[in-house]
Amino acid sequence: MCIGIPMQVTAVEPGHAVCEGRGERRRVNTALVGDVAPGDWLLVFLSDARECIDAARASEVNATLDLVLGAMQGDVLSGDAGFELPSRMSAEQLRQLAGP
Repeated sequence: MCIGIPMQVTAVEPGHAVCEGRGERRRVNTALVGDVAPGDWLLVFLSDARECIDAARASEVNATLDLVLGAMQGDVLSGDAGFELPSRMSAEQLRQLAGP
C-alpha cells in the first residue's frame, strides 16, 4: 500500500518541485500534475506528485495520518478527528469530494 503525503511546494524546477511536509523535504516529479508554484499543496506518493490539493485537504490528510500513526503506536483514540469522515457526509458532499 502506498500512502499519499501532503507536501507544500517551496521551489520549482523544470518538471519537478522541491516540497516540504511532515518533517521532510523532497524533490518530486510533477509530470502528473502540471505546472505548480511555491505555496501550492501536492499529494505526494513516493517521489511523484499525484494530485494538487488545497490547504484544507492537506490538513485533513495530515490529521488522518496522525491518527494512523497514533494507532500504530498504541495510542487510545478519543475526541474529534478534526475532519468529517466520508461515512458521515451527505451525497452532495461526497460528490464534491470525489470531483467531476
